[in-house]
Amino acid sequence: MAFLSVQEQTLSHNPLDILEEIVAANEWLFDRSNEDELVVELAGRWCHYRMFFVWQREVGALQFSCQFDMRIPESKRGDVNDLLSLLNNRLWLGHFDLDLQQNAPLFRYTVLARSDKLPGVETLEDLVEIALTECERFYPAFQFVVWGGKHPTEALAAAMIDTAGQA
Repeated sequence: MAFLSVQEQTLSHNPLDILEEIVAANEWLFDRSNEDELVVELAGRWCHYRMFFVWQREVGALQFSCQFDMRIPESKRGDVNDLLSLLNNRLWLGHFDLDLQQNAPLFRYTVLARSDKLPGVETLEDLVEIALTECERFYPAFQFVVWGGKHPTEALAAAMIDTAGQA
């Protein structure tokens, strides 16, 4: 998924200021309820995503999650947990999890930053791009398990097949 980039213009002491510029440049819907929280909504290829960014300045950490617009039925939670384990073994950065309040899958990542070494534009753009890429790549696996009745291993294998050519 391609998105518009922004230029690093001023040194900010809050990475959410930079993220807000990235989000605005891409014309994504967002809400910044306070200085340390940003919520973004956007449409992906398979579903809508809700991204949550929380800046915790006292520990120098930017927490990020990208939640699927999908609910996991209680009867499928065990299979989805098995799928999460398989998916997380394939990731280099971040991890998939299940939001137990919403029963929705999400991708999580935390960036640690010292006050003098805050993440720059490129790092924050990469964070968003990696999350969206992984969510789009593995969304079908969740669908195969939840609605297709597939075993997690089978669902992952089917989701990993890359198509070639055009129909």
